[in-house]
Amino acid sequence: MNTIKIDFVSDIACPWCAVGLASLEQAIGRVQDEISVELHFQPFELNPQMGVEGEDVTEHLMRKYQISREQVAQNQTRIAERGAELGFRFNHRKRIVNTFDAHRLLHWAEIEGKAGDQHRLKRALLEAYFTLGEDPSNHAVLLEVTHRTGLDCTRAGEVLSGDEFSEDVRQREQRYLSLGIHSVPSVIINERYLVQGGQSVERFEQALRQVAQPS
Repeated sequence: MNTIKIDFVSDIACPWCAVGLASLEQAIGRVQDEISVELHFQPFELNPQMGVEGEDVTEHLMRKYQISREQVAQNQTRIAERGAELGFRFNHRKRIVNTFDAHRLLHWAEIEGKAGDQHRLKRALLEAYFTLGEDPSNHAVLLEVTHRTGLDCTRAGEVLSGDEFSEDVRQREQRYLSLGIHSVPSVIINERYLVQGGQSVERFEQALRQVAQPS
């Protein structure tokens, strides 16, 4: 069985990343009898300068993209519909928040966790923010999500109380920026092939099969 590596570069504050992950997961399920996939989640912050107070999501999107309140609502509805098609439920999120500590936890889960721990944590963080309306910049919320995922809450608390993995996360963010990654999700297959955006299940499946073919 062929094995391929996927680096899923994304932010948990990115709705299209939730859509893209749900789509990719289904594509992986379609090829699982033929292709073994190693899935790694890499950090990208859409709003690295966001303060601890966060910002109203509608005001933020209107300012960032120079669009109207009505256009924001239309875009949110379209994203929610795409999510529903893939089994991911979006509710109305109220604020844009800083996600750096969430990325530190995801890095910890990859470095110290077992196979699948980082994936479960990533999915749980996306659901906490977009489905449950929780604040993933809040350490209490991050610890609760860690608990729901079945990971070591004591160790997670130690990570969050200091600055462990901060430099590692920043270095990875800079690496992907230097590679020209400026929008997410960006799915890098075998460190060579790039698929960007919340693509369809069929598009991801096609990419996986093409990369897995013997050269």
